[in-house]
Amino acid sequence: MITIYGMSTCPDCTYVEEQVNGDNRYKVIDIGLHVRDLKAFLKLRDHNPVFDEAKKAGAAGIPCFVLEDGSVTLIPEEAGLQSRPIEGIACNIDGSGC
Repeated sequence: MITIYGMSTCPDCTYVEEQVNGDNRYKVIDIGLHVRDLKAFLKLRDHNPVFDEAKKAGAAGIPCFVLEDGSVTLIPEEAGLQSRPIEGIACNIDGSGC
């Protein structure tokens, strides 16, 4: 099973979640619904170099995919999904994207 960490207020996350609805190969965890889920994500984010570029850019690093082998990626295609097309929606504080 592939675990996806995201938030319902993130356009990139909701785009991914729409692709996996009803597919039991994926488990979606909304880190905004419970602090324990946020803490689990932050523990992963704080100690994994996959997030280094996201942190430098001021991004949260979601959606995040924990693959079946335990590896972590921020690239939907590596989890068998599609990235959201760029369409002007911005999540970053500076308005540069999500």
